[in-house]
Amino acid sequence: MSNNLKINAQEQFNQLAESIFNDKKQDEFITISFGGERSHFLRFSQSKIRQNGMVHDASLNISLIYNNRKCSGNIPIKGDLDNDIINARAELSRLRSEVVQLPVDPFAIIPNKIESSNNVNEGQLLSPKDAPQSIMPAMQGIDIAGIWASGFIFSGNANTLGQKHWFSTETFSLDCSLITKDEKMVKATFADSTWDQNKYNKFMNDSIQKLHHMEKQSIKVKPGNYRTYIASAGVSDLLGMLSWNGISESSIQRGQSALCKMKNEDAQLSPCFSLTEDFRTGLVPKFNGLGEISSETLPLIHNGILKNTLISSQTAKEYNLNTNYASTGESIRSPYMSGGELKESDVLKEIDTGLYLGNLHYLNWSDNVGGRITGMTRYACFWVENGEIVAPIENMRFDDSLYNFFGNNLESVSEDVIFNPETGSYNSRSLGGTYCPGILLSSFSLTL
Repeated sequence: MSNNLKINAQEQFNQLAESIFNDKKQDEFITISFGGERSHFLRFSQSKIRQNGMVHDASLNISLIYNNRKCSGNIPIKGDLDNDIINARAELSRLRSEVVQLPVDPFAIIPNKIESSNNVNEGQLLSPKDAPQSIMPAMQGIDIAGIWASGFIFSGNANTLGQKHWFSTETFSLDCSLITKDEKMVKATFADSTWDQNKYNKFMNDSIQKLHHMEKQSIKVKPGNYRTYIASAGVSDLLGMLSWNGISESSIQRGQSALCKMKNEDAQLSPCFSLTEDFRTGLVPKFNGLGEISSETLPLIHNGILKNTLISSQTAKEYNLNTNYASTGESIRSPYMSGGELKESDVLKEIDTGLYLGNLHYLNWSDNVGGRITGMTRYACFWVENGEIVAPIENMRFDDSLYNFFGNNLESVSEDVIFNPETGSYNSRSLGGTYCPGILLSSFSLTL
């Protein structure tokens, strides 16, 4: 990625901030959030490139607080600084006319800890020229569809108190599906900040091996409880549920969280389970939308015991608590689940007879407060006998409690902690993802 593009993005942010804040009126508090990307995309199907292009995109969010009334708006940034400044000031003017009509927000937050930061994470990425010839050869002869995204993602935050943050990172992700002749699929993702051809080739070989297993005749598994290994991608989906009425202090205070029992010390998880918010990965900024900076690490659950919840400044103000500068939504921004001692080469042997679940899908709470999660098995999910994969299974619904699969029934955790990226690109490339291992369960409940 050109250094000029990186510099230009940060310079854009600095000049927009200066112009907007110079327009500040008395008793106003203004926060701006600036984000975008400079990315190379490849879209492919049937192992052929169908689209090869670049995306240069950015947007600006402006938040205005006036007399404890708050409103915000968003505008696209088009790269013409003079016009972008005109549009930003016009949006600020619109917010001024709107904010006086809104009710007082008793929990409107103006940061009381003034800090600034500059965090630039450089990677070693394939150039747009080299990407096709590095990626596509390993796909030949396979019906495979997906998207490759690689490049520079940035985020800036500043306010009229003088706070200013800048974060950028260089990453790539490959999100793809390998497809059999009868349209069964293996879902696979590969992501990092440094391209390693050998690691990529191994990833493709492993995915193709799973595809060969998917070509076998599927079998239907009866509802019941089965010894089960859930691979890292499936564990990532389960952990994602903790950001939805889970680890949030606000959800706990309202009695809506699956972790209320842990907060009240009425339950705990397995000693094998530890989860941390860890910003040392450098994948997401430590600052939130208010410009507040979180600590580099925050233990959430350690050896099965709840140590901390995510507490935003709004929640802290509402319930008279101390904030740990969580995001407004109190989701886990940089989750890291610790690995264990189970070797990848021993997984099938340790299953012996039961299920290998490569992916889960369509997850939801079936009993939020009770901690029960439901969803579907999908893609690379197999029946295992005597330590060998026998056949893929037909899609099944599961319904089980996190106090079982992260608690009583958790036998062991894999050594390998794998990065599962956020691959969304609807408006722009998503930042971050989940680091987590696979888990071996003595029992996992399939319902229908």
